[in-house]
Amino acid sequence: MLTLASGTAFTVTQAHAHMAKQHIAAAQVNHPYAGLWVTSDGHIRQRLLPTGRYDEARGSRESAYRGRYEIRGHHIDYWDDTGFTADGTFIDGVLHHAGMVLYRKE
Repeated sequence: MLTLASGTAFTVTQAHAHMAKQHIAAAQVNHPYAGLWVTSDGHIRQRLLPTGRYDEARGSRESAYRGRYEIRGHHIDYWDDTGFTADGTFIDGVLHHAGMVLYRKE
């Protein structure tokens, strides 16, 4: 059992998982791809949150899909909260994901 300065106790396995999540989240916080990505017609709006989570809206349906993501180089992997997975690639500042093309919106 490990105890953090905050007084929270973890087993070694829990502590390892906790540190891994913090490392992933910290890596995403300042990632240049974090932010809002939108299709040219505005129908799909995908927000890559700095916490390593994403929230995707489709049309008038806000939060149609939610889950976590990881970016390695120019590749992004998604794990949706409902269980499906997807991926995409950033090419010349454009996100290509699931047959869609999304552009960065400041």
